[in-house]
Amino acid sequence: MKPTLLLLLLFLFTFSLFSQVAPSSALFRTLKAQDSLLFEVGFNNCDITQFENLVKEDFEFYHDKSGITATKADFIAGIRDGLCKMNYKARRELVENSLEVYPMENKGVLYGVIQTGSHRFYEVKDVKPDQLTSVAKFTHVWLLENGSWKLSRGLSYDHKVK
Repeated sequence: MKPTLLLLLLFLFTFSLFSQVAPSSALFRTLKAQDSLLFEVGFNNCDITQFENLVKEDFEFYHDKSGITATKADFIAGIRDGLCKMNYKARRELVENSLEVYPMENKGVLYGVIQTGSHRFYEVKDVKPDQLTSVAKFTHVWLLENGSWKLSRGLSYDHKVK
């Protein structure tokens, strides 16, 4: 009985070390707000200043359909000269209840989070209803720098075209 109890306690302890934070927690709400600034304001409205403010200088972005973007400057240029100049407006929507936030600590001190979720992308034109173009998953690594959250790495994958 003791080995079984010990194994169960070890499992629960290990699981608790790597569990996501509750959606009601301040950390979750803060990172959800960061996601909103990045996408609701930056992506959906082509507000380049959001990317300039939120993305680290050594940012890397990995996309399963368009490859690697290795610098912040190239990422911002891709948004400015690509997304923002398409013949339609793109809109990103976070899939409800898909967002998860996993804290990363070093010796008990929070230094970053891994944020995962799913999102939908739409084509928006004035004359017709929004058209769903794809659904995908994302993983973001946010690092805490001088009290501010900065996006360090981004992965967008499992795109399914609708």
